[in-house]
Amino acid sequence: MIKELTCINCPMGCQLTVVDKNDDGNYEVTGNTCKRGPKYAINELTNPTRVIPTTVVVRNAMLPRLPVKTAEPIPKGKIFDAMKVINQVVVDAPIKSGDIIIENLLGLGINVVSTKTMAKC
Repeated sequence: MIKELTCINCPMGCQLTVVDKNDDGNYEVTGNTCKRGPKYAINELTNPTRVIPTTVVVRNAMLPRLPVKTAEPIPKGKIFDAMKVINQVVVDAPIKSGDIIIENLLGLGINVVSTKTMAKC
């Protein structure tokens, strides 16, 4: 198996080639200019994850939406389920950056946190 990927771990955007000659999970990664490339490529093939940046409704604030994100990456296959939960959330100002908005999203042990402080108006 041969897979081509663009690494997103740093601004270089290295074009990675991942080869698994015997389809046994023994991956050879080439094309990286930093040591994070091989780890990213193998994780992307075996267990892809993403941090979800999005917004939730906030009441009594200057803006109608509060930016939030998952505190850690979640499995890529859980993104749509996560968004169903996140889209139902309504919070009240004041909120501080880093406040936990959703604890233990989908039972994954990962929180959704505020990325902006919003005062009450």
